Amino acid sequence: LEVEIVWLDSKKFEENKENLNVLKEYDGLIVPGGFGSSGVEGKILAANYARVNKIPYLGLCYGLQLAVIEFARNVCGLKDAHSTEVNPKTANPVIDMQPAQKEILEKGMYGGTMRLGAYAANLKDKTQVLKLYEETGRLAADAKKLQELTKDKSQAFRIGILEKGKKVVLERHRHRYEVNPKYVEMLEKKGLVFSGYYTRHDGTKLMEYIELPGHDFFIGTQSHPEMKS
Repeated sequence: LEVEIVWLDSKKFEENKENLNVLKEYDGLIVPGGFGSSGVEGKILAANYARVNKIPYLGLCYGLQLAVIEFARNVCGLKDAHSTEVNPKTANPVIDMQPAQKEILEKGMYGGTMRLGAYAANLKDKTQVLKLYEETGRLAADAKKLQELTKDKSQAFRIGILEKGKKVVLERHRHRYEVNPKYVEMLEKKGLVFSGYYTRHDGTKLMEYIELPGHDFFIGTQSHPEMKS
């Protein structure tokens, strides 16, 4: 199966929402990782278009974060929802850095604020994300890698707290902003499913995957699985 990839400029969606209609021509939409504010509103519009029009959507890192912002704005009614990376003064920071990360950043240790490399994710039962990992054989492969990782105590932070009975996967990361735990319950009540999460040793859960029931394929991951492909 040959896949044709066409790059689209999200700034054109910001200039004219009618330009979003071009998305009907494609079999799916990927919003990849990124940083900063350039074209962000256009990407949020694209995520909305994909959600409303049932176009398959895959959000990678920033693509997950922007899909969460879109959902918060248009489904939860938080019209000013945003990421503090783009709008530090937003009243509804649904995407934000965690307090411990902010402390490190204030000391000028920028690299220390990022989640880098492999991290474990507890996957929720009966989710599309879990089903996909089962179908691809990744669960068995990652279980072996997890056993190797647990032998190195210096890497315990990558594993976090694993929940008994949960299936676990390892994916690579490169980001510093997270879904704000304060908004998770609200987003879930409105129908957004967090299919997997990493649990820090202080008990904080960092959301790793999203999906939408009733949508053939609307999935986001905080990780960068493309780095392992």
